[in-house]
Amino acid sequence: MPYVKQVETAERINFLASSKFQSFTYQVSDAGVVADANGKKIVKAGTILPANDATAEGILLTDVDVTNGPQPGALLVEGYVIESRLPVVPDALAKPELTKITFR
Repeated sequence: MPYVKQVETAERINFLASSKFQSFTYQVSDAGVVADANGKKIVKAGTILPANDATAEGILLTDVDVTNGPQPGALLVEGYVIESRLPVVPDALAKPELTKITFR
């Protein structure tokens, strides 16, 4: 009997407004991340890290699975971003900290 497994598909919204951007490796924390229906703790692309406030350093470029603890991810620090496509609207305190990110 063949093995059959349900395959999940993922949808990722492109929030980049241009192909030119700069990102660096960043350790994504698992603190405060709630598990989804499958038991996975996923930090969504477009999340402002480390928090959406005056401590903001950049925007997470891709989803990061932190189910088994902190994991490395790509943090966007320079580029053009379509603000309305981010999962959470950038806070008024976060925007001034993201000096090289232009919101469109």
